[in-house]
Amino acid sequence: MGRETEQRRAWMARSVAMLAVGAAGTSSDFWSALLRAGAGGIGGTVAAGTRMRVETRDAIKRGLSYLARMQNDDGSFAGGSMSRNVAVCSLSGLAMLSSGSVPGRGPYSSVLKRALAFVLDCAQPSGFIHLPAAASHGPMYEHGFAALFLAEVYGMSDRPDLRERLEMAVKLIVDKQNQEGGWRYQPERRDADLSITICQIMALRAARNAGLHVPAETIDRCVEYVKRCQNPDGGFNYMLSVPGQSRFPRSAAGVVALQSAGIYDSEEIRSGLNYLQQHLPGKNRGEGDEYFFYGHYYAVQAMWHAGENDWNEWYAAIQDQLLPRQRPDGQWFDVVSPAYGTAMACLILQTPISALPIFQR
Repeated sequence: MGRETEQRRAWMARSVAMLAVGAAGTSSDFWSALLRAGAGGIGGTVAAGTRMRVETRDAIKRGLSYLARMQNDDGSFAGGSMSRNVAVCSLSGLAMLSSGSVPGRGPYSSVLKRALAFVLDCAQPSGFIHLPAAASHGPMYEHGFAALFLAEVYGMSDRPDLRERLEMAVKLIVDKQNQEGGWRYQPERRDADLSITICQIMALRAARNAGLHVPAETIDRCVEYVKRCQNPDGGFNYMLSVPGQSRFPRSAAGVVALQSAGIYDSEEIRSGLNYLQQHLPGKNRGEGDEYFFYGHYYAVQAMWHAGENDWNEWYAAIQDQLLPRQRPDGQWFDVVSPAYGTAMACLILQTPISALPIFQR
């Protein structure tokens, strides 16, 4: 708990400092101040040796501006079959938070306020957060990303209902963990898969960082489930009940699931990182295009927590892959929805700014 408490305190101090320097400035001023604050070490630093290119900073600003333009009046985000989806809204909100804005201050403060209102309005009496009319095939994805967003924005909003709804969301995750130790598409205890499980464990980690109670038993059972999903090659299987080959996207998620549980140096982590290194962005042409943003969202976190040597090589490579994919209007297209691809790309590229507690080392 000590490390998590320090992360939360560091983030609060950093955010207060950023609000002071950015409150009266333009978007450009705010961004420049954020980078200066990171380089100066206010509550966390841009990783030593990390080279965030000027082109990358410009691409992030264009991406965030695109997301702001895609927001609906109700706070959700438009685009594709996933328009008004809670997960897409939550990821877009996280991308705004990662830039240094918070509800009430910063160039995307109004966007964040509306996004937060939409997510909270989608919270059901049971604690389940989703909008049935815009749900995916697996609404626990929506719930997990929504709970993560609420936990990360907690303490930076004056919404009186935020803590209660976050607590209810966390309780639902805890209550719906299945016997294997994981979670599945629906808020039921019948089965589990690694992809849904990583969404829930990250949300629980963020909630614990924010000071909410998360039972140790829930974390321990999740850790055992994730470890059992690991294959001998270091990668990860999708479901225990259906053994299969390792794949890059879910293997990245498996490593981050363990890191989210507080495991940063173990045989499972080392073998998982070795597997991921075989899939360095751009190394195997055409490989990794399936679930591209999903895989790299987790992979960049895995390498960030791994440390400077792994991180610096990976971040340089992912910049090479992402920058040419951005379209002239600022979006990164994905079949899920342009807002989803853009939010994911912005989160990936902003990782070294370390503005969110969940991304801090």
